[in-house]
Amino acid sequence: MLLVMSQATCPLLLLQSRLPTLLKALEPFFNAAATQFVLGQTVPLSLWLSLAPVVLGVSMASLTELSFSWKGFINAMISNISFTYRSIYSKKAMTDMDSTNVYAYISIIALVVCIPPALIIEGPQLMQYGLNDAIAKVGMTKFVSDLFLVGLFYHLYNQIATNTLERVAPLTHAVGNVLKRVFVIGFSIIIFGNKITTQTGIGTCIAIAGVALYSYIKAKIEEEKRAKAA
Repeated sequence: MLLVMSQATCPLLLLQSRLPTLLKALEPFFNAAATQFVLGQTVPLSLWLSLAPVVLGVSMASLTELSFSWKGFINAMISNISFTYRSIYSKKAMTDMDSTNVYAYISIIALVVCIPPALIIEGPQLMQYGLNDAIAKVGMTKFVSDLFLVGLFYHLYNQIATNTLERVAPLTHAVGNVLKRVFVIGFSIIIFGNKITTQTGIGTCIAIAGVALYSYIKAKIEEEKRAKAA
């Protein structure tokens, strides 16, 4: 469990409210703001506007109800800020080392930071109820093997995400991270047979169209930059 938590860099969204899902969809806006106001790199207005359908679509696809929770709101905002600065400063660190080494440092730091609160907050209940209930339900062998596979695949997911960040801009990386939620919904429909609502279907289409629009505008901007440089 601690390994998985460390790879997630201390996610704070283990809440009942659906509000954090909506706020997490705003991650590209946080990234664009940090890129422009922290790094001093101008983000064109057209690129700002192209983020709107991505956020709107993912929000529609992810939410079926909305209940407000200050705890959820605060933690979601902390998560957005944390992930934004992690992406930006990881990208800057990649000028001196490759993405694999950057990810190794992030994982070690996250593990050290996550262990104390995990043991203090979740430790007693985990040992008393969580582990015993899980083992009683599926058996020790399946529990251990599933825990290993979850940790392995989540590690690979984060490793690939960090390697991708080395090759794209932080803002593009944030857009891809948000679109990931749409693919999770799609796979849940295919693998688990979850029914899709009209709202989810419309939101998914809007999000995909938004990413296509963002990619097109981003490509045009890069093409213009290359033309000016030439």
